[in-house]
Amino acid sequence: MAVSDRKVSDFRGSVSKGSAEDFDHSCEPCLAIGQHVEAHGFCVDCQEYMCKNCSAYHQRIKATKHHNLLNIDSMGKHTIHSTDSAVCTEKCHIHKNEFMKFFCTNHEFLGCTDCITLNHRTCKIDYIPDKCAGIGDSDEYRELMTELDRKMKHMDAMLEKATLQDKEVDSSYDHIIKEITKFRKEINDRLDQLQKQIETEADKKKFTEKQTVKKVIETCTAASSDIMKFKSNLQDSKTSQQNGQLYIRIKQAKFRLKSYDLKNAQESLDKTSIQYTFERNKELENLLTKLDIFGKLTLPTTLVKKKQLNLSTTMVKNVHLSLSTPLVTPRKKKVFDTLTHRGDINVKTKSDKNECGITGYTVLSSNKVILADNNNNKLKVVDTYSKAVIEEKELDSEPYDIAVLPQDKIAVTMPEKEEILIMKTNGKLSISRRIPMKKCCNGITYHQGQFYVVCWHPYSVHLVDTHGNVNSKISLNSEIFSSPNYILLSEDARHIYISNYTSHNVSCVTLHGDISAVYKHNDLYGPVGMAMLDDGSLLVCCYNNNTIHHISGDLKQGQTIIGGLQKPQTICYNQQQQEVYIGGDSDQLKIMK
Repeated sequence: MAVSDRKVSDFRGSVSKGSAEDFDHSCEPCLAIGQHVEAHGFCVDCQEYMCKNCSAYHQRIKATKHHNLLNIDSMGKHTIHSTDSAVCTEKCHIHKNEFMKFFCTNHEFLGCTDCITLNHRTCKIDYIPDKCAGIGDSDEYRELMTELDRKMKHMDAMLEKATLQDKEVDSSYDHIIKEITKFRKEINDRLDQLQKQIETEADKKKFTEKQTVKKVIETCTAASSDIMKFKSNLQDSKTSQQNGQLYIRIKQAKFRLKSYDLKNAQESLDKTSIQYTFERNKELENLLTKLDIFGKLTLPTTLVKKKQLNLSTTMVKNVHLSLSTPLVTPRKKKVFDTLTHRGDINVKTKSDKNECGITGYTVLSSNKVILADNNNNKLKVVDTYSKAVIEEKELDSEPYDIAVLPQDKIAVTMPEKEEILIMKTNGKLSISRRIPMKKCCNGITYHQGQFYVVCWHPYSVHLVDTHGNVNSKISLNSEIFSSPNYILLSEDARHIYISNYTSHNVSCVTLHGDISAVYKHNDLYGPVGMAMLDDGSLLVCCYNNNTIHHISGDLKQGQTIIGGLQKPQTICYNQQQQEVYIGGDSDQLKIMK
């Protein structure tokens, strides 16, 4: 560091000596590499002593060629003033013995002389001592301090929030574990109770049967003892030739034999069952095989923000019945806003004999849907990008509704055949197997290894596994259910939405058959196919008045959002593309964004 108000003449005197021991100042750049070379110049800007070679090089490079260099001849005319406030004292991170004195504005890089010389010769370079004057009063300094304060406050708020959430995570976890443990105890207690009941029943049966067997044993033992006595007496009488007494004993024995009727004992033994077995409850056993039968983690409904429908009170007239279990509105991600018509796809093919009648849809991939053409007994795969039918499969009867399954399969209801077709979709469409239903089956949906199928005669929902076993049935014997057609399952799999064509309503029932809610509206005329959107609301095709009706997930409110369609019967939602596809008694598939 320079000494305040040092005269150049002092410097000249100090450099006039001849050896490393004779001169006071060495060339500082050379000294940095371990060489003691006499200084013959001084850079006022860098505040460094330099030899002749370093002075010459200092004047050639772009970063320092404009610096004020003093040589022996001119040093006496200048005074070296202190520039302490502009001196850079931070060492270079790359060249440890050099100070950072330069800033490359092209690359926003701070470096020493070596850094600039080696890597930034052609860049625009700021020499820090020249640029730093008054930096403490600059807008850049004030703005930076303001930004740092703002960032610090943001970090403090984030830290406070994170700390709070850390505690909430622990609290939530503790609560979850407590509830899981409590539920498990309730299950254990109930199973212990049921086990005790059946064990008590087994004990009663055991006691009854053992009493019967004991009585038979006692009867036979007593009879056997009497017979032994008669035999002994008869033998004694014969041996002693007491014929009179023998005669009497024979008559007595024959009379007594008549009283030894073992028929009743034999019948008692025959009625005693010693082959009791324990038959497992199949419904419970099937339930235990399901992944989420014990429960699952969900967000509280208070955290789920939903955008309410913009409804006109003069248009809406609905009926909401709260008869049993309250309806849980499914938690979804994206809130529905509106539908915009994006075009049509002609799904009629050359081999079609009739006008298309689309009764079922499901999404296969982001750009493929498969539809059931009821009028032409066909399944058709449609590419929504090319807007064309790319595959079709003719069936032996009229398909109705479709549900997508794992592993590239679909399920198709065949009402006339009273069966469900399981079909492969990888490669060409092909029938994998048939599941007989023995009932007219219409709407279908699938969830975790189980089909939910709307059946007629009588009206009911059958829960069927993929092997065709009916796990349970939900009766739809209320007047609310008139011509039930299509079915949707709520996200929590606890409620079922059903469209009822002739009673003009959409209803919701629990898996026990209890009615949770019913939606009716003057515009809901002939409801059939349904689709569930990301916000949990429903889009419903109204076949009789050519419209699409939008209903909130709790079935409390709704309105008509699209009109002028041609007998719309089925609708599906492509979540990836955020598109809705509508079909009915028409060759055109409607695409709504």
